[in-house]
Amino acid sequence: MNRLASLSRCACLLLALALLPAHVARARDTAPPSLIPLPAQLTLQHGGFTVDVHTPVVLASHDAATKQTADYLIDLVARTRGLHLRLADDDKTTHAIVLQRDPLAPVAQAEGYALDVTPEGIRITARDDAGLFHGAITLYQLLTPDAKQGAVEVPALSIRDWPRFAWRGLMLDSARHFQSVAEVEKLIDQMAQLKLDVLHWHLTDDQGWRIEIKRYPELTKIGAWRTPPDAGHDGEPQRYGGFYTQAQIRAVVAYAAARHVTIVPELDMPGHAQAAVASYPQVGVTGQRPKVSIDSGVNPWLYNVDDDTFVFIDHVLDEVMALFPSKYIHVGGDEAIKDQWQASPAVQAKMHALGITSEDALQGWFIGRIGQYLDQHGRKLIGWDEILEGDNLPADATVMSWRGIDGAIKAALLGHDVVMSPAPDLYFDHVQGDLADEYSGRLGVESLQDVYGFRAVPDVLNATQAKHVLGMQANVWTEHLPTMAHVEHAVFPRLDALAEVAWSPAATNDWPGFLARLPAQLARQRAQHVAYADSAFAVDIQADRNVALATGKATVTLSDQTGFGSIHYTLDGSTPTPASPRYDAPFNVSLPATVRAASFAADGSALSAPRERVLDRAALLSLPGTALANCPGSDFRLRVQPMPDATSTQPVYAVNVFDTCQLFPPTLMDGVAAIHVDAVRLPRNFQLAHEQKLVVSRPHGTPFGELVVHADRCDGAVLASMPLPDPARGPRRFKLDAKLPAQSGEHGLCLVYTAPIAGPLYALGRVSLEAGP
Repeated sequence: MNRLASLSRCACLLLALALLPAHVARARDTAPPSLIPLPAQLTLQHGGFTVDVHTPVVLASHDAATKQTADYLIDLVARTRGLHLRLADDDKTTHAIVLQRDPLAPVAQAEGYALDVTPEGIRITARDDAGLFHGAITLYQLLTPDAKQGAVEVPALSIRDWPRFAWRGLMLDSARHFQSVAEVEKLIDQMAQLKLDVLHWHLTDDQGWRIEIKRYPELTKIGAWRTPPDAGHDGEPQRYGGFYTQAQIRAVVAYAAARHVTIVPELDMPGHAQAAVASYPQVGVTGQRPKVSIDSGVNPWLYNVDDDTFVFIDHVLDEVMALFPSKYIHVGGDEAIKDQWQASPAVQAKMHALGITSEDALQGWFIGRIGQYLDQHGRKLIGWDEILEGDNLPADATVMSWRGIDGAIKAALLGHDVVMSPAPDLYFDHVQGDLADEYSGRLGVESLQDVYGFRAVPDVLNATQAKHVLGMQANVWTEHLPTMAHVEHAVFPRLDALAEVAWSPAATNDWPGFLARLPAQLARQRAQHVAYADSAFAVDIQADRNVALATGKATVTLSDQTGFGSIHYTLDGSTPTPASPRYDAPFNVSLPATVRAASFAADGSALSAPRERVLDRAALLSLPGTALANCPGSDFRLRVQPMPDATSTQPVYAVNVFDTCQLFPPTLMDGVAAIHVDAVRLPRNFQLAHEQKLVVSRPHGTPFGELVVHADRCDGAVLASMPLPDPARGPRRFKLDAKLPAQSGEHGLCLVYTAPIAGPLYALGRVSLEAGP
């Protein structure tokens, strides 16, 4: 090792020690283990213990659960480290890994464990099965400190660990888009390896009914399938859907239970009921049979409130409770717009008979009745914070707060338990970054650091009220996440951050320390083929476009979200490596130039894939639609793919369903004579309910509308108007070209689609300004 490399390693070691949390006692000069979540108490000691193929795994407790934990640990280490441990047939307790259930284990808290590593061996003890499993997960992380294979030296240490919160959850939406059993189980595996313990499984909605109910077969014969927009064209399937048989659900529940993850099923009611009503119209309000919805957003279909409908719901719940042994059953309760109830004479008569004076109170009565039925069967109701509406919520009902934290505060003040799951903070369908290659999802950005910074207990709650906060949960809604690749990209590594703030003591939360421990966790996920996002470390390559256009030179600035690790770049088109020039300050280039950059951890492992920016006149005058801001008036913004059920992850288009208007930023227009647009026609599959009135409609002068280009502002002079092709005949992607009048100096452009809002939605793929001949 040369002296420079040695000094570099020393600097990294000093940094790691500086980041060591205060609760981690240091008995030697070494970096803290890369554990996520960080244990409640960790003391580093002298020495270590080498684990290799000769190290036995000994069961000091001869029960099925302990053996199951040992088997899981052995399999996981073999798959990810290539280290094949074995169960010992004898009672050897030295130079071994010992797993023991012990009622006198030094950690009394539920799910807690003790883990001790000495030069003589490793011992994990716990008072319950979950604690022993969590201890084995911590040992797995100690055995995989890097991406190497084979034997590993584990530092001597003592860990005493237990969770901060009992509810550490993730909600998976399988109703909007369907995941296979194998995909769901893979996600459960990753949850278990982060000590998360609740999978909230969203199984019914307007867009699909995903759970087999034997008494009502039409729920899956009809309700599990929808006919996509433009079915059979451009790769869109003829029909989309799927469901889980009861045998499959039992298998998934057992799979999760073996990893100490409880599955809480959600069946939405009284709203988000269109798939159920499509299957059995008599449980709806109008008696009509809608189609299973192809639209995201808020659909109007509600359950009826007559006795026969409750018999139907009770029968469904009977089968659900037989499949899911969880204490909680989630009944939704959110976004139930009351138009159908308001228009129904039968529903209004029912309200009068009950002495109920508002539809919101009727929803409270509805949810209260469901809660009573669950109580009679030894279960507890949990629902979104709208279940607080009305005065009939069972006293033991739990509220999941999604509309910010106000619902949680109200529920806790009323004495209800709460789970913190607010939008947008813990909504993982929000994108992790805003670079051009980010996947589809909602905007704005909810970054890795945003998630790590979330605090579950509102300051306004006193100590007694705070005890009602059971924990926290992230939600991954899948309207715009059609495949498991999208889901994994949205979930990881933000789930690592959530796991730490849900498990570790609040006083130990340490963002720099978390980042220092994250590269090893990413290596574990890579070894298990988890397609995590690198958004937190992706390099944003910035240069002043107008200065470059005017001078032929550019000052390049490189950055990422976290500032962790080091950025390396190249200017010759080659792939950056740790040996490439390190970015420390802005640098100058002459046009044309191609800048490629990536970020790296201290050990040289890549934190991000390379990003590229071409700097020449044509590239500087061209921007993707995802880089163009909304026009003033509406901040709503989605990143969507060409079709709702796309199986690829690109291309992605930025849309505002309320106003198809975007701004091309001020640009040096000298010599610009034309505009070229790569345009795309998208399905307008959005149900906006009462917000439909906010959609901007503009006059159009040709049959299918135009793309109009205004100077500087959206009320500026019209520079060009490009007619749109017939949507029934033209291709989905098409090109628009127009000449522009000569301008000098810097000017912006406002690009507005005037297509009728009853038809398709249009987006900008790329906008390019072009020089004259």
